[in-house]
Amino acid sequence: MKASPPAETLLLEGPDAASFAQAQFSSKVDSLAIGQWQFSAWLDAKGRVRALFHLVRLEQERYLLLLRGGSATAMVDSLRRFVFRSKLKLAALPMRALSTGAARPMHAVSQDEDSISLGCGSHGLDIVALQDPDDAWRLLQLREGWPWLPDSALDTLLPPAISLQRLQAVTVDKGCYPGQEIVARLHFRGGHKRHLHRGTLSQPIPAGEVLRIDGIEVGCVLDVVIGDDGIEALLALNDDVAARANTATEHAFDNPAAIRLYTSWPA
Repeated sequence: MKASPPAETLLLEGPDAASFAQAQFSSKVDSLAIGQWQFSAWLDAKGRVRALFHLVRLEQERYLLLLRGGSATAMVDSLRRFVFRSKLKLAALPMRALSTGAARPMHAVSQDEDSISLGCGSHGLDIVALQDPDDAWRLLQLREGWPWLPDSALDTLLPPAISLQRLQAVTVDKGCYPGQEIVARLHFRGGHKRHLHRGTLSQPIPAGEVLRIDGIEVGCVLDVVIGDDGIEALLALNDDVAARANTATEHAFDNPAAIRLYTSWPA
C-alpha cells in the first residue's frame, strides 16, 4: 500500500493560459471562475487518461494543477510540445504536502502565503509546506469515488473506467480536445465494460496491482487506505466481474486478498 502522496503541482500562466487549457483539457475550463476549482483531465488521442487533476483558477491568467497521480515535471515536459506560439508559461512547482483542512464549500478555493485550500464539502484539501501531513482526506475522498491514479494506471484507462463524467472532468458539449471523439462515442453509444467501485480487502493489495481471474486481467487497484473499519479500496473492474459480487459475497481473484464490493459508480 502506498504512503500518503505528495502534492505534485504545476502552474499555467499568461494571456493564453485559459485558451490553452480549454483546448487541451477535457473539462469546461471556460466556465471556471477565479477562486474556484474543478476536476479535469488530459487525455491522449485514443481517449486514455494521461493525467487527472484539480484545476484551480487562482487569477484571471493563472491556473494551478494539483495532480491526482503522476509527475508534475513530466506533465510540464509533455505539455510544452503543444504550446507552439501561445503566450504561456508552464512550470512544475517545488514539492509540497497534502493535508486535511477544515470543511469548505465544494469547489471553493482559499489561499494565503503558505497554503492553498480546496473546498471538498466535508473537508478541505490543503496544499502546504512539507511536514507530517494529516491524511484523513484520503479515506474521505476514496469513499466519494475520487480516483487517485498510480503510475501503472496512467495512459491506460478510459474515462468511464474511473467515472470522470460523473465528476464533470470530461464533457461532450465543448470544442475539440485530445480524445474528445472517443469520449463522445463512449457517451452516446456506450460499450465500455469497466467501471469504478469501492470495496474492502481481506488483506492489503498495493495500489496499481492488476487484478486477474484464471490469469485473465479483469481490473486494477487504484487506491488503498487502511482505516478503523478495515482496508478500503477503489477499484476499476470489468462489469461482468462486478456483477457477480455483492455486499454479502466475497469474490475470489487470483490475487491473495478477497474483495467485497459496496459502492459502484457510473461513467
